[in-house]
Amino acid sequence: MVGSPYAYKVVVMTALAVVPSTPRRPTDNVWVPILEIATGLLGKVGAEERYPRIIGGIKTLIPCDSVALLRLVGESLIPVASAGLVPEVASQRFAISEHPRLAQILRARGPVRFTDDTLPDPFDGLIEACDGSLRRVHACMGAPLVIEGEVLGVLAVDALDPRAFDHLDDDLVAAVAAFSAAALRGTDLIEQLEREAARAGRVARDLLRDTAERAGGQLLGQSEATTRLRHDLELAARSDLAVLITGETGVGKEVVARAIHAASGRASEALIYVNCAALPESIAESELFGHVRGAFTGASEHRAGKFEIADGGTLFLDEIGELPLSIQPKLLRALQSGEIQRVGSDKLLRVNVRIVAATNRDLPSEVSTGRFRADLFHRLSVYPIRVAPLRERRGDISVLAGYFLDEARLRLGLGRVRLTVAARTALEVFDWPGNVRELEHTILRAALRASGGRRRELVVIEVQHLDLSPLLAPSATEPTAVAAPVPAAPGQPRRSLQDIIEDTKRRYIAAAVEEAGGNWAEAARLLQLDRANLHRLARRLGMANK
Repeated sequence: MVGSPYAYKVVVMTALAVVPSTPRRPTDNVWVPILEIATGLLGKVGAEERYPRIIGGIKTLIPCDSVALLRLVGESLIPVASAGLVPEVASQRFAISEHPRLAQILRARGPVRFTDDTLPDPFDGLIEACDGSLRRVHACMGAPLVIEGEVLGVLAVDALDPRAFDHLDDDLVAAVAAFSAAALRGTDLIEQLEREAARAGRVARDLLRDTAERAGGQLLGQSEATTRLRHDLELAARSDLAVLITGETGVGKEVVARAIHAASGRASEALIYVNCAALPESIAESELFGHVRGAFTGASEHRAGKFEIADGGTLFLDEIGELPLSIQPKLLRALQSGEIQRVGSDKLLRVNVRIVAATNRDLPSEVSTGRFRADLFHRLSVYPIRVAPLRERRGDISVLAGYFLDEARLRLGLGRVRLTVAARTALEVFDWPGNVRELEHTILRAALRASGGRRRELVVIEVQHLDLSPLLAPSATEPTAVAAPVPAAPGQPRRSLQDIIEDTKRRYIAAAVEEAGGNWAEAARLLQLDRANLHRLARRLGMANK
């Protein structure tokens, strides 16, 4: 029942029950301030309105020059709201060990009156009189703020008149303290709910956007490399160790990250995605760790970062090799301590986040050249997982192709889509420099070409629809033709299909480079390949390139 509106109504009714029917103070109608306090407690207002209403009601009920509500935080009391005190009090802390009167109130079971002037008053010199002079306290009274046995803080009232509280009923002070405790707990719960609602909203928005942008993706395949990958994935998922996923562009590193999260103990929590390559250095810290209002130009409100949003779940840092060097020490600190700090705030926040990172860069080389911190690399790669390129797991190509054929059917609104034997063979022997992503795009394009705009009919993809000819088979117009394989001579081993295809690729690359006058960038354009992929392919084929 704690925290519910019903619980606070019970507190209110209990407090009202102890208010004396004949108040012992010069007030004609005690119910006016009582109703003011109740409105502040139960009304649909924020803390900035709730506390002033309650403080105003207390000052009307109790003849005092100052009133303060203080929250217990560790070994100190921190002012939550006050009236009649100098403004500086709002930002001060009152250590319990330094203020025996406050310590005595905290230990008490009800209101406490102080008559011993030898005990220093915590608000001596802090009461601001009407003439602006600072005066010494002559009457002091207080009560602990308690909800269900838990001490939340202190209500302290002070007066310059030493006889101000002589005719004040303790039951009235106890009722006021009960109201104040309920207000303190209620405000805490409301603010906590608001924070959690804001975080949940951010999580929901991130997940909806993430789902829309990254729908699909399964760890498919039956090759030996994929079997080993599944084994590594299962081991990694059993722990909270940081995982670094490496591999070429397009191999499916994100699919592996999602599979780790789905198989982990955090599967019911959020998986938050961050593309480090898309983070400008100017906003990278704010995006990861959040910021407070006014931290920089344009920071109009408090904003949680990805670490806060992922609290309890998994944070996937894609393209971690692209993270600006200036942000790397802050990320390292978050990984080491589990603590983050919003930009513009001096408050540390503790988060429980599992880190999974991915990169297509050679991070050890980046470390040796000073472009990536060695300590961050070791912190991220507690459990390294390498995703093999598609050319090293050709046994997966037909399984992946089947999945993408079905995706093409759904996305393009086609009937069943299938491959001819020749088309399937072409896919299986191609090197796929762009890996799984290139295979997906190739099949989508081929399905669209093969459909001819027809809907709901069987679509058959043939070799020409795949458009893999630049690296598979020469056309009649090419300057360098490749003869069909001839039977091997007696006693000589027959060349494998793979050897013949690689020879074909070397001939075509050499012809393109020669036609481009030695310009590899132009040769890549002629071959309809990305320049980096052409360099990688040429190196694998043993061809020198710059």
